[in-house]
Amino acid sequence: MSLITPKTALISLSNKSHLDELIKFLLDQEVKIISTGGTYNAIKKITDQVIEVSEFTGFEEMMDGRVKTLHPKIHAGILARRELDLEVLTDRGYEVIDMVIVNLYPFQETVASGCSFEEAIEKIDIGGPTMIRSAAKNFKDVAVVSDPADYKYLIDEWKNQGGISYEFRKQLSEKVFQLMAEYNSAIANYLKNISSNAHSYNFSKSESLRYGENP
Repeated sequence: MSLITPKTALISLSNKSHLDELIKFLLDQEVKIISTGGTYNAIKKITDQVIEVSEFTGFEEMMDGRVKTLHPKIHAGILARRELDLEVLTDRGYEVIDMVIVNLYPFQETVASGCSFEEAIEKIDIGGPTMIRSAAKNFKDVAVVSDPADYKYLIDEWKNQGGISYEFRKQLSEKVFQLMAEYNSAIANYLKNISSNAHSYNFSKSESLRYGENP
């Protein structure tokens, strides 16, 4: 399968390590950068060549940031099948997003620190998983990076291959779905433990019913 050379990257990071190196490399490749919230502010310290996601979508974030990337312009751009959907994007004034660099709110670390239930709930990431799942599903045309440790491999791949290979994109996609399995499991286990600790029910039989009879 052919290489891709991404032209537009969507970046939203909880862990901003190695950001400077990543951004400088993307700028060298003339990649358009779209970003959110704190990540946008961090990138602005490196370069002015970054577009805030609300400017890109024309939709202001709401509910204290709970809703900011859940927009069709974002997900249509990520999920568009290049051989089928480009006309749809053009008709709506949307554009392709061919690189997604996102890591998630640190849910596991937050609950391990002994936080309140409300704090834990707020660390359940919604926008991040939606973006990386969309990108991982469409790895045929999109590169998705969910771990800062992979920036080096991404840069090396791009430099050595002249782009990002199908096989490398597939590996990055596999990593996303493994990450999501672990992330969702951590949330489910947390809620299960909270529920079992908070509630204890004792039941006693009040009467016997014939088969099929309602009380």
